[in-house]
Amino acid sequence: MEGQDDREVRSDQEKIENRNLATLALQNVVLRVGWIFKTESVIMPFVVDVISGSGWMRGLLPILSRVGQSVPPLMYADRLRSHPLKKLPLFATAIAMALPFLLLSAIWYGLEDRRTWWMPPFFLVLYFIFFSATGINQLAFGTLQGKLVRPNRRGFLLGVGGVIGSFFAVTAALFWLQPWLSIPNHDGFTWVFLFNGTAFLAAGCVALFCVEERDNDDGLRPMKIIQPFATAWKIFRHDHAFRKAAFVSMLFISSLLVFPHYQWLGMTKVGTTETDLIYWVIAQNISVGFYSPILGRIADQFGNRLAIRLGLFAVSLTPILAIMFAWGVIPNAAEWFWLTFVLLGLTPVLMRTILNYTLELVEEQHHPQYLSTMKIMFALPFVFSPLVGFLIDTIPYEIPFFGVSFLVILSAILTFQMVEPRHQFSANEGS
Repeated sequence: MEGQDDREVRSDQEKIENRNLATLALQNVVLRVGWIFKTESVIMPFVVDVISGSGWMRGLLPILSRVGQSVPPLMYADRLRSHPLKKLPLFATAIAMALPFLLLSAIWYGLEDRRTWWMPPFFLVLYFIFFSATGINQLAFGTLQGKLVRPNRRGFLLGVGGVIGSFFAVTAALFWLQPWLSIPNHDGFTWVFLFNGTAFLAAGCVALFCVEERDNDDGLRPMKIIQPFATAWKIFRHDHAFRKAAFVSMLFISSLLVFPHYQWLGMTKVGTTETDLIYWVIAQNISVGFYSPILGRIADQFGNRLAIRLGLFAVSLTPILAIMFAWGVIPNAAEWFWLTFVLLGLTPVLMRTILNYTLELVEEQHHPQYLSTMKIMFALPFVFSPLVGFLIDTIPYEIPFFGVSFLVILSAILTFQMVEPRHQFSANEGS
């Protein structure tokens, strides 16, 4: 029988876990509020159109974001593993996420003509720096979550962060984003970028309130350049369960290749205007809040594999729906094009669910390496991103959109070959 001391210890552990759940959820909420002001599907491609307007440059955005979110985390994973307090890298990288936007805000404020020759490359460099910090931040968040939160409560954290984060993000967008985007000469981006940076700073400070026991402090390992790629290849080659999930992830991530082009499709083929941008941002973020608790609940109850499968079949419909609007199959297409962004809201939820699935494949000490390796899998399809942008400019635009839809359907079918770690764990417990 369980003694009084055991019950007290378990009660204390649950209190600490509940506090950490609340802290991580709050950190996620604050981050989401800042994120809505820089969505990759709407705001950032629009900024590129303001300073450049070329399809190939829009095509660079996904590859810069994916490389930034995959290669630096892979190189940092071993160092993060040796860090005794995982919340400190989470704090530091949030600060690093804020700095590019604060700098961009100051420069945008001082410029009259934003189409100066050096602005596009400068923006792309800051964009890459931001996503490099974001990649390590997400790695730190996943590792800290794996350390502080049990597997069957991570879906709850995903849901709470999604619902509350969407509510506050949409509220902030309604109050500030629409008025700022309406300022002539695009001067409002000064305030958009300033808001981004401030929100990321605040999110970093929230992370410090996690209650975390120090791991063994044997000194921080140095960042390495070659060895992490060898480790990632070893994981991919020898872990059969991971490799199946990796193929699913790479096919799914192909959906992001057309992400920057949805707003172009709406404005050039459907007949929407700049005033519709805010409604697309709101629709996408509300949908994140809608999908997060649903997929989170499915993941907690039945495992992440089923949640991934259902989400992939739904995501595969996004390019098809967008083309139907462009073709005029759906009446009043300009008024209803925002429904495309409702489906796009599934994408970040699915990415987080895949990372949660990855956490369950291995023990806690291997979480950084496995998460960073999965992020490399996320990045590999983006070598084709500039090509997709070029093809949309030169061939019938429907072909890339339908191609992406086919690849996502294929990824959903391949989930039937994935293992469910929770089922395996239960079987081992019963044997």
